[in-house]
Amino acid sequence: MDGKAEDNPSRLIDARIDELGDWRGETLAQIRALIKEADQEVVEEWKWRGVPVWSHAGIICTGETYKQVVKLTFAKGASLEDPASLFNSSLEGNTRRAIDIREGEKIDEEALKALIRAAVALNTSAKAARARKKPKSV
Repeated sequence: MDGKAEDNPSRLIDARIDELGDWRGETLAQIRALIKEADQEVVEEWKWRGVPVWSHAGIICTGETYKQVVKLTFAKGASLEDPASLFNSSLEGNTRRAIDIREGEKIDEEALKALIRAAVALNTSAKAARARKKPKSV
């Protein structure tokens, strides 16, 4: 599925969910709803030829779908506290962390929403710090 200029990201994500038509679509729809519950200001984007992306002052996470998993990759996951140990993939890097969700696995909704809120807080604090560092023009 290639995006056309007239398609907005939310419609493209809707179409991806419908196109999958199986547990992966249901899981992606559930994740999407939880992200929107956790952050009402989240912005949906469609990047890299078909990857749903959720952002707020920077990328929060992506929602990739594969044959065996729905992968929720947090752009700055290595910097987030994960008290519920949701991260179970991409653990070796210094930046990203991911959650692989397999068919039939239950999502810890409250823990996921807490992780989303932590990612938003990290993004907004980083953006504020960058703004403070910019020299003021005279």
